[in-house]
Amino acid sequence: MLLLPAAIAVLMAAPPESKPLPPITSATTKTIADVTYATVGGEKLQLDLVLPTTPGPHPTIICFHGGGWVIGNRKDLTYPNIWHPGGRDGNKDLTILQKMAQRGYAAVTVSYRLAPTHKFPAQIEDAKTAVRFLRTNAKKYDLDPNRFAALGFSAGGHIALMLGLTDKDAGLDGTLYPNVSSKVQCVIDFFGPTDMSLFTETAGVEKAFMVPFLGKECLTNPECYRRASPIEYVSKAAPPVLMIHGTLDLMVPIIHSERLLAKLKDAGAEAELYPVKWKGHGWEGDTAKETALKANEFLEKYLLKKEGKK
Repeated sequence: MLLLPAAIAVLMAAPPESKPLPPITSATTKTIADVTYATVGGEKLQLDLVLPTTPGPHPTIICFHGGGWVIGNRKDLTYPNIWHPGGRDGNKDLTILQKMAQRGYAAVTVSYRLAPTHKFPAQIEDAKTAVRFLRTNAKKYDLDPNRFAALGFSAGGHIALMLGLTDKDAGLDGTLYPNVSSKVQCVIDFFGPTDMSLFTETAGVEKAFMVPFLGKECLTNPECYRRASPIEYVSKAAPPVLMIHGTLDLMVPIIHSERLLAKLKDAGAEAELYPVKWKGHGWEGDTAKETALKANEFLEKYLLKKEGKK
């Protein structure tokens, strides 16, 4: 469940049919780094924002890194784009978040507490707290509080789905900013797990990731596996969801996304699965550009041009 940087290095590349974009430089975006959104048990939880220099309020993409809930860092998404030293922007020093901001979004990358020191639901509570912090401080950062998207990769995709599909009744919200909504208006999930019980079929993955994250094996803790599964929270009220998943993913098999898609559609929610043929748990090159276009199309439909509701 490791985040493969090359898989997302061109995430926000401009579609070929789009009008030419102005050069992307540091002058077209501004960064606000190391913002503390909560302190839990003496541990500072922080986020970084990259904002357009154009007037807002801006629709906001809240991003979550991968790493199997045990490793990774929000800074994974703020390093310069060294994996693809060219592309339409021609700027190898461009970061993923800068690309998002150049397209008119406020881009945020969020730290969350890691397992095994912090087990589920700490990571979901942190994600929801970050959303409520950003909504509370929307005017300060020039954000549109009615247009928030969650986007994540692998374990981060799981967090984005949990953020989008759960409500207060799930008991995962934490305690800070209790009167502020943690809802998001759409979700993009790159190859995230949706049904934790499926990992009982791959003992190595369950031992390496599920046990540190959830505390026990599914056989002895089935309720926790159920509670941590996005598929258990599907309803007609779910926000639009796009899942992007490799057909040969051995770490998180595509059946995770296929089953979630079927359940969302049965519930009457808007959902789409974009299968990436012959690819595993991450990809690069032309395939990364292809999936970037799909992500952009989804965001333009559900976030950039469409007013959401809190």
